[in-house]
Amino acid sequence: MTIHRILIADDEESMRWVLSKAFKKMGCDVDVASDGQQALGLIKTSSYDLAIIDIKMPGMNGLDLLDKIKELKTDLLVVIMTAEASMKNAVEAMKRGAYDYITKPFDIDVLDAIMEKVNRARDLAGQVSQLKHELKELYQVEKNIIGNSPAMREVYKTIGKVAASDLTVLIQGESGTGKELVARQLHGNSNRFSKPFIAINCAAIPKELLESELFGSERGAFTGAVERKIGKFEQADHGTLFLDEIGDMPLDLQAKILRVLQEREITRTGGRQTIPVDVRIVAATNQELLGKVRQKEFREDLYYRLNVVPINLVPLRERREDIPNLVEYFIANICNEMKLPLKRCAETAMAALMGHSWPGNVRELENTIKRAIILSNDPMLTEADFTGLQPLSESLKASDVNDASLESLVDIKLRSCLHGVEKLENGDVYRMVLEQIERPLIRYILEKTRWNQVKTADILGINRNTLRKKIHELEIEIKKD
Repeated sequence: MTIHRILIADDEESMRWVLSKAFKKMGCDVDVASDGQQALGLIKTSSYDLAIIDIKMPGMNGLDLLDKIKELKTDLLVVIMTAEASMKNAVEAMKRGAYDYITKPFDIDVLDAIMEKVNRARDLAGQVSQLKHELKELYQVEKNIIGNSPAMREVYKTIGKVAASDLTVLIQGESGTGKELVARQLHGNSNRFSKPFIAINCAAIPKELLESELFGSERGAFTGAVERKIGKFEQADHGTLFLDEIGDMPLDLQAKILRVLQEREITRTGGRQTIPVDVRIVAATNQELLGKVRQKEFREDLYYRLNVVPINLVPLRERREDIPNLVEYFIANICNEMKLPLKRCAETAMAALMGHSWPGNVRELENTIKRAIILSNDPMLTEADFTGLQPLSESLKASDVNDASLESLVDIKLRSCLHGVEKLENGDVYRMVLEQIERPLIRYILEKTRWNQVKTADILGINRNTLRKKIHELEIEIKKD
């Protein structure tokens, strides 16, 4: 990345002329300013690769101009010039963000050396920027988390709001809803994205080994500890530590996690020395942690330390509008990974997928798509490729009914009733569905008002004549107390 445009700011006309001529010989475009205010105006309206600024100018001096530049153009490299070769000036200039510092008078060779140094720095900065961009691309939310349902849009908003901070996040959701994926997005969109993301499943490691996995251990700390072991906290230093299934963590270990969150330091198992750690904690659980707190199975103080920013992932059955996009995404990814021609999903097959209960959530859907692609020899995935799918209406438990919204329940029943119907057009589906919703609604309000039609019409927000017409059309039997 070669320097093309340079700004020279100096109150001496002869210095401006000499420098301008020298840089133009190097093939650069040069603008000049006689004072700090003029230079600031040019910087605001033009783009420069390098600014060479005299430290002593009338009005705004070079150091004050440097401060303004760092506020406006953080990537603009600034070289400070001065006729006073004092340590104080040099230190102050570098402290305020100057790239380099030169003392008048200087040879033209000094300018050649500066240009070579600046070009190398810009090349390196460009490479670092490209690497960071490529790394960040791996974590882009829209490429890895699929769904445009209201529930998922809320998740995206929360990620956007808190990713750049170091706030502790607690992700709650059923198994297979994508808790680790959300944790990776929080890390990938944070200022820590170029540092380690370390994940540990607290439920998958035996209780007696979990502590050393997290905090590390010194040689001889326990039987089999033949050498020092670095734990997950140290591995994640300056990055993010993802504590998955934290609800299964033993109580005694919870106390030690709480201490790390408070003190920002750890002690290895069998060790005495405290080790400072700079780690962002993201925790996840498929359990209802508040319930575990009430049952004294999870520390209340730790719960509130973890639950600074809660993210709740709803099960797939409650965001079924995202299933078509997920299916399309998984088909494309799996076919690409397996180097297979791209397959499509028939409408009847999609209807079956939309109607399934998905107790394993997105993970189950992905595995189901993968299995169908592997076993099917046809370019079109049909309903026959997805055997054993259970409709949602058959799998709902009483607790699900209580927790589900009215819209979700209506949606579930609607899909169940219309599942398998090849043709829906030219029918009377709209009237049929509306009648089945209106009839129980009007009947219920009539019952609550003891069959008082005036009150019922007021509650429903409709005209009394409209209510009478509906009662007649829907054949609702009027009872009298």
